[in-house]
Amino acid sequence: MTLALPHIGALPAGARNSIADVPGVTVGHCTLAEGACQTGVTVVRPHGGNLFTDKVPAAATVLNGFGKSVGLVQVEELGVLETPIALSNTFAVGALAQAQIRQAIAANPEIGRAWPTVNALVFECNDGYLNDIQAMAVQEAHYMQACAAAGVDFAQGAVGAGRGMSSFGLKGGIGSASRQEGEYHVGALVLANFGTMPAFTVAGTRIGGLLAERLQAYAQAQVEAGPEKGSIIMILATDAPLDARQLRRLSLRAGAGLARTGSVFGHGSGDIALAFSTAYTVPQQADAPMPALAMLHETRLDALFHAAADSVEQAILHALWQADTVHGRDGNQRVALRALMPELPQWLQRQAPAPTN
Repeated sequence: MTLALPHIGALPAGARNSIADVPGVTVGHCTLAEGACQTGVTVVRPHGGNLFTDKVPAAATVLNGFGKSVGLVQVEELGVLETPIALSNTFAVGALAQAQIRQAIAANPEIGRAWPTVNALVFECNDGYLNDIQAMAVQEAHYMQACAAAGVDFAQGAVGAGRGMSSFGLKGGIGSASRQEGEYHVGALVLANFGTMPAFTVAGTRIGGLLAERLQAYAQAQVEAGPEKGSIIMILATDAPLDARQLRRLSLRAGAGLARTGSVFGHGSGDIALAFSTAYTVPQQADAPMPALAMLHETRLDALFHAAADSVEQAILHALWQADTVHGRDGNQRVALRALMPELPQWLQRQAPAPTN
């Protein structure tokens, strides 16, 4: 049985400690793992209905823009999502955008005719170290498989879009966590593909140096030197009634959780956070009633900001802790954190300061 990592922060986790603790949110994967093909697709669905006709409010923050995502311009302008959120590798963006458009047209045949076109939303990280990214293996069918698999219980680690990802010189991938504040939840899902090993920090303790020594002994591998060149996509969901402006403020706090793990949002890193609310939907049609509810008061946002930072930090740690070692393209491999330091949970407990009276 895999031991749990230390709980980050004072707020309690939701029942699943995942983004699916936000009611209505589901996640699905399609994993491609054969030889040099080590990649996949992960889909986040804000609700189970028709997202084009019943959009959810959303906003994004670009901490560092070294990325090739699709759909962020319209999200910034209109403040809504109208497709599921798709995650994969950099060269899969076009195929997934087309898959989302076809899916939306199938459910809404008037898209692009009597109705406006649809805004596909795809995020990416470069998994080319482990995956033969030039093969462009991800296709429309893989997106549809991930959508069909979406549920409240889903795997983390080297699965879906996270299959070929690397973090801190180790195996990265998909991670999720949640925090609860009163009646509201904040859940995070990350695609972790960033970080340099010397900077890796867990629950306030820098462990990169120790891991570097162990990696050299375990895999006879030299620790990679140089600046941070990876990326991370951070998705935040909440059931708190927030508008797009407030959601942008919430998305910015994902950066606090990211920084705690040892990232400085390096020059070559694509670090993007998107937040959405499931508290209400925005209709596509002008004759449908707009939602009538009070937004959360600004002075109550601080607790959600803490929840966002803590859940993102925890989700990043879950991505590494749940991942398995993966061998991929040209003999490249990424060793799992659990393989290098299986005693990490107990080790961190010993590092914790003694309580004061």
